[in-house]
Amino acid sequence: MAQCEGEVVGQISLLTQEQPRRRHAGTFGIGVLAAYQGQGVGSALLGAAIEMADNWLALRRLEAEVYVDNEPALYLYRKHGFEVEGTARAYAFRDGAYVDAHFIARLTPQP
Repeated sequence: MAQCEGEVVGQISLLTQEQPRRRHAGTFGIGVLAAYQGQGVGSALLGAAIEMADNWLALRRLEAEVYVDNEPALYLYRKHGFEVEGTARAYAFRDGAYVDAHFIARLTPQP
């Protein structure tokens, strides 16, 4: 969670998998208030989640979905090593129309 003057301005959730063959993977969801976007809040939150995943949870893979038109989020994810692995057409219904989403992932660099 990110706070500014006692107000929550962003949060990230990191979830691990229960299935034995997917225990190496985690998923996440992130949100930052519009007034605080572009100020490093999302980058700090994502960096903390990656550090937790890599160094404490021994996750090899982090993955998420992002709408294809969410350029700020795509920029953030690419900056942190995520790549688009595929696109789901008509993934969700938003503002009266279906929207596509990218499946993104980051593999932990191997030493």
